[in-house]
Amino acid sequence: EWDPDCVLKGQLSFDFSNHSNKKVAIARAGAIPPLVELLISGSKKAQAKAAGALWNLACGNADNAVAIAKADAIPPLVKLLTSGSEEAQGNAAAVLSILACRNADNAVAIAKAGAIPPLVKLLTSGSEEAQGNAAAVLSILACRNADNAVAIAKADAIPPLVK
Repeated sequence: EWDPDCVLKGQLSFDFSNHSNKKVAIARAGAIPPLVELLISGSKKAQAKAAGALWNLACGNADNAVAIAKADAIPPLVKLLTSGSEEAQGNAAAVLSILACRNADNAVAIAKAGAIPPLVKLLTSGSEEAQGNAAAVLSILACRNADNAVAIAKADAIPPLVK
């Protein structure tokens, strides 16, 4: 059974990149909803680690990406873009890029959740990792939806993107 406290204790290895069977097993064990809950109510460190775990679960696994979106992870991930630690901001942007890339409806939901302004802000104020992840999300959002592209341009994303 999944124990979300292992995230808080640092016992969960986040590198599942070469182990897709582990990603499936972890998701099937019920890890996604508690990780989403940690995004909402966890400490700053737990939020960052939970976002990192969700990124790892979603990366290269379309079913997990769908499950993460269905677990209503988009609103708390968007909130972390402004309220999270530097690590949480970068991880949240990374998860959002995967969710947007995998699903056009997610791209719309991410924009509707208010992600564009904080992503644009991260382009100039976030860590190098957060800046890169924010640029990736904005690119995917713009490519997936013309309304998103207009909103991104209106949010003044072009100058920092062309720097």
